[in-house]
Amino acid sequence: MKRFLLLITAMALIACEEKSTADLLITNATIYTVDNDFATVEAMVVKDGEIIATGTSTSLQEQYQATESIDATGKFIYPGLIDAHCHFFGLGQQAQRVDLMGTTSYEEVIQRVQDFQKVNNRDFIIGRGWDQNDWDVKEFPINQVFNKLFPDIPVALTRIDGHAMIANQAALDAAGIDKSTPSDGGAILMKDGELTGLLVDNPMELVEAVYPKPSRQDMINALLLAQKENVKYGLTTVDDAGLHRDVIEVIDSLQQAGDLKMKMYVMISNTPENLDYYLNKGIVKTDRLNVRSVKFYADGALGSRGAALKEPYHDQHDHYGALLSPVEKIKETAARIAASDYQMNTHAIGDSANYVVLKTYEELLRNKTNQRWRIEHAQVVSPEDFKYFNAGNILPSVQPTHATSDMYWAEDRVGPQRIKGAYAYKTLLKESGMLALGTDYPVEQVNPFLTFYAAVARQDTSGYPDGGFLPEQSLSREETLRGMTIWAAYSNFEEDEKGSLEVGKAADFIITSKDLITIPVNEIPTFKVDATYINGELVYSVANN
Repeated sequence: MKRFLLLITAMALIACEEKSTADLLITNATIYTVDNDFATVEAMVVKDGEIIATGTSTSLQEQYQATESIDATGKFIYPGLIDAHCHFFGLGQQAQRVDLMGTTSYEEVIQRVQDFQKVNNRDFIIGRGWDQNDWDVKEFPINQVFNKLFPDIPVALTRIDGHAMIANQAALDAAGIDKSTPSDGGAILMKDGELTGLLVDNPMELVEAVYPKPSRQDMINALLLAQKENVKYGLTTVDDAGLHRDVIEVIDSLQQAGDLKMKMYVMISNTPENLDYYLNKGIVKTDRLNVRSVKFYADGALGSRGAALKEPYHDQHDHYGALLSPVEKIKETAARIAASDYQMNTHAIGDSANYVVLKTYEELLRNKTNQRWRIEHAQVVSPEDFKYFNAGNILPSVQPTHATSDMYWAEDRVGPQRIKGAYAYKTLLKESGMLALGTDYPVEQVNPFLTFYAAVARQDTSGYPDGGFLPEQSLSREETLRGMTIWAAYSNFEEDEKGSLEVGKAADFIITSKDLITIPVNEIPTFKVDATYINGELVYSVANN
């Protein structure tokens, strides 16, 4: 009997020795790989931050001995979500400024600024988030109250979309803005011959140039605050749409030190200093950082009537919006980027801006392949211009919650005909073959499941409107998940390393208790993540928060 037991023990030890070692083995789950076939598997093995096997629970348990094993019975696993257009650093900064999101009147804006200043006592008050479309009086504010409340302290409050600002007289004086200041590529609004403090697009940069410079510690705090908010929603890669070299270098140092786990695809802001440095340096690529694109602004936003339209605004017949740069400057910058290894990612909202950018891209890239230049937003596109989009050279990068945030007033801006080519995600997908999806937070909320819901339902969270806003432009759940994973990765030139749960790719994934693909559509906005992993490392767990 003793010999028999020894023999069994020896055989068990041999069997264990024959198994390959791994760091993590997950079994009995429903794993959406988001591969070409949108296949599901039930088990996955991770080693050194990479997926080394997928398959059945039985087969992988027989083949691998893991340091950690998770029985995920009843759980669902998806690739880590990628936000293809957001302002990660800006989100962290916003936490240190006056939050004006959700204000329902100018009076509430004023009160929030006063409450903030009582607590923080700033030498320069900066805030963001107001939207006059949410007020009973849907007109741009003027700065008289802030001139009286803060005669010696600059106040600069940016509209939710980042394309308009109310600045008090102290801020205008600090920026050197007076009645004679040029307003090319935007507007400095006056009333009865006097400055109102309302700036649209380019003139805002004059005020932003005199903002107090954040310290390195301020930057670190902002980035770590943003990370904490993102991982709880299952975001594992974010595309930050416009950063400067000093912030990028802090990001890199935090990632190298292991403090910033979040992976980041960075668009550099279009400044002479950034272009000179990065286009000459070339692509900056590490395990977590990818700096390879330029964020360019073609026009402003629809909500502030800064989007450049081919025909006048439906609700302001003498106004077309404006390009933020002359056409020749757009072409000159694009040609410079085309001569480098960088992508050009251009903010284009209005149909005129989209046409100018699409034609510029098409002419420059005509004899090239696989350039993946992006149109960020692609919000209002003329029917004849959709043909310029394609998966090789010109990709649309859109934010579905913009459709459901703007739907209450968008037709007022563009009229019943042009609205048919607005927020046209299904049409864009048909033309390009893929669609990168993002949030544009903090313009919208961080929660990517609101993005998912808006793309699929085309409704707000109250279920308005019945049937959805322009419902023919809704996406399927598979298309939406691809847009938030593998297609977003493709738009970043990262589809070989992330975006799907396949062997050889990074173990970036989320675990949930419900199935995003099958739950009732009205449950999507409150969908929760149980755990988030980046490179196989647990970076968020609902059990620990």
